[in-house]
Amino acid sequence: MSASRYPIGIIGGGAWGTALAAVMAQIHDAVLLWAREDDVVVSVNARHENSLFLAGTPLSPKIVATADLTRMADCDALLIVTPAQHVRATLSALPDTQAPLILCAKGIEVDTQMLLSDVAAHVRPNNPLAVLSGPTFAHEVAAGKPTAVTLATANPTLGSALIRRIATPSFRPYWSDDVVGAEIGGAVKNVLAIACGVVDGAGLGLNARAALIARGFAEMQRYGLARGAKAETLAGLSGLGDLVLTCSSENSRNFSLGQGLGQGQTAESLLADRRTIAEGAFTAPVLLQSATTLSVEMPIVSAVCALLTGATTVENVVADLLARPLKSESW
Repeated sequence: MSASRYPIGIIGGGAWGTALAAVMAQIHDAVLLWAREDDVVVSVNARHENSLFLAGTPLSPKIVATADLTRMADCDALLIVTPAQHVRATLSALPDTQAPLILCAKGIEVDTQMLLSDVAAHVRPNNPLAVLSGPTFAHEVAAGKPTAVTLATANPTLGSALIRRIATPSFRPYWSDDVVGAEIGGAVKNVLAIACGVVDGAGLGLNARAALIARGFAEMQRYGLARGAKAETLAGLSGLGDLVLTCSSENSRNFSLGQGLGQGQTAESLLADRRTIAEGAFTAPVLLQSATTLSVEMPIVSAVCALLTGATTVENVVADLLARPLKSESW
């Protein structure tokens, strides 16, 4: 590698982008991290820590932070880790590059109901595309704890090359050709994690949470299959695996948002206090719109939407869900 080239670049200096930079620094001589916040750039370069988003995690001096997006043209592959609703603008602002783009955000574009891979294909038609998704808490990944993810791309040659580029002894990617399934799992689980947080915040018990995870997974399957996903992808790391993780821990931003709702706080107040984004709050309404268009029944997602808008109360949501007609257990 020449002094001006980086084997990999990370676009997005939040907790997840920083954690991925930490992983990549284990196997590459240099990693370029783009961050919007000047404080992050200074913190990473001067103190080898992202004190704003991942405080307390030491970072390798191999990680070079920049606020200049044009420098990403010097990278051989790019991990796109900006929030889902900013992916289009970020990709549009990228300099001219043919580097593969690995999408790491989880969501559905609000204005278009497009999956992020479709957004990327529209904005950057000449860049090879892949999706990285799975059960990942940033602080555990950055600490080198064992993690397995899905790396989805329709091109097996590209998939093999990218896996070799990002795999470490503690970070294990599995290739899949099901880009749609990998994206849908990551998007839907964020909404279901809000619902599980509501159950926890309202003190409804572990039985209720387990039932919600199972029935939520059924909703994920119905919706995913309607959009062309494969059942085995939805049952894998990027679907069920990520669902179990984010529905079971306060480390999930979406789960903690739901906790607040379950305790009677408003979505407006909870979201206003957050430096980081709970993607499920943005995904929920567009997911429900898309499901309605496809005639897919998603009562838990519908309930989350109602709570987020303040249209109903937790008590009413629980009563409505429990009053649904009795039927066989199925997707």
